[in-house]
Amino acid sequence: MPTTKDIIRDSLAGVQPHGQNQPLGDGLKWVAECDGFVNLKLCTPGLGTPNARQAAASEARDALTMALAEAGTALRALIIEFVDEAGGVVQTERLGPGQPAPRTTQPPPRATQPAPAGEAAADACSAPVGHRPIGGLSDTTGKAPPPANPLDSIRHIIAVGAGKGGVGKSTIAVALAVGLARRGHAVGLLDGDIYGPSMPTMLGLDEMEQMVVAGKLQPHAVHGVKAITIGKLVDPDKPLIWRGPMAHGAFKQLIEQTDWGELDYMIVDLPPGTGDVCLTLAQTLPCTGAVIVCTPQKVAQDDAVRAARMFQQLNIEVLGVVENMSYFLGDPDEQGRVKEYDIFGRGGAEVMAQRLGLPFLGAVPINMAMRANADEGEPVKNFEPASAGGAALPAALDSMITTLEGQVALAQMRQGKGRPSLSIS
Repeated sequence: MPTTKDIIRDSLAGVQPHGQNQPLGDGLKWVAECDGFVNLKLCTPGLGTPNARQAAASEARDALTMALAEAGTALRALIIEFVDEAGGVVQTERLGPGQPAPRTTQPPPRATQPAPAGEAAADACSAPVGHRPIGGLSDTTGKAPPPANPLDSIRHIIAVGAGKGGVGKSTIAVALAVGLARRGHAVGLLDGDIYGPSMPTMLGLDEMEQMVVAGKLQPHAVHGVKAITIGKLVDPDKPLIWRGPMAHGAFKQLIEQTDWGELDYMIVDLPPGTGDVCLTLAQTLPCTGAVIVCTPQKVAQDDAVRAARMFQQLNIEVLGVVENMSYFLGDPDEQGRVKEYDIFGRGGAEVMAQRLGLPFLGAVPINMAMRANADEGEPVKNFEPASAGGAALPAALDSMITTLEGQVALAQMRQGKGRPSLSIS
């Protein structure tokens, strides 16, 4: 069954502006669709004048209106950015179905003040108020009641949160997911950081297309993990200026309308802070527990305490605290000894965990190899000494994952979901 994007591409392949030798589809560089709102980028050097580009946009609008109507979708608005060979915007056309093209506009200068909330939200997901569902997925408007637990095929759901940004929460979430997968578990990774998704970079998803099959998002299978992220559903260069209900709706769709299959673990990377998405998580998912990520310095600890209290108020058990960037690993000297630098004051997060009565899952160092592996989208390299800058980082990650597995088993018993087992050989 063709996706909405496929219909758009096929429709543009049949639009050949007057006097041109190639259809518009040959110049299509990028396409996005959200509930009938379509954004396109076209590189059409042969359309040399604003009037020619305006006329081509009108032809594209008429073709898309008909093609989408035949597929049961109404074209509600169309934005076409005509770009040059380098990707720079030459002209922007904004059209609605059955309406004459508005006055040709040039790309506006970079704004120094934020747009009004309604206008910014409308541009982010083509909706001035509330969340417009991601197009092409199963209907969730009430025609059929949703299941009580849409993820009943997942044994353990673990939220990874932090009181503030910049502490490496996403790095730890990826490490937990990849590390558990390396131990033979079936693992899913949900990038719930709606406003700042980093998984496309950290997992190397840039060249992958988001697929929808039978109304369900298909997670990307990378590094032994099934991953889904809002970052593959929106323009990577566009900020998501969304109100709380819009973030809430997007997060619920990623949860409920992804074909996860059978999983032993789902790791959910939450946005920093204690806002809407965290509340949605607690209301929607039967979480086994949460992991708090914190750096050693006191300013990070203060916010991590708030995050821990939030999870406790939401009746989500805190499985433990990870001290990330606990120390910096320098280059080895001539004798092969690696110098360690306590940049942020090593051990602070462990002391905080003890004060709160929470398990301490481990201290994770940072080095240049870890940064490079994240930028390259190769998290598996952090588990191999040859590509992780030595044995210290892989050892720390393995210890953290072992401790987490133990805390998950204990949490299951406390929650009445597991029983101790005895093996006799």
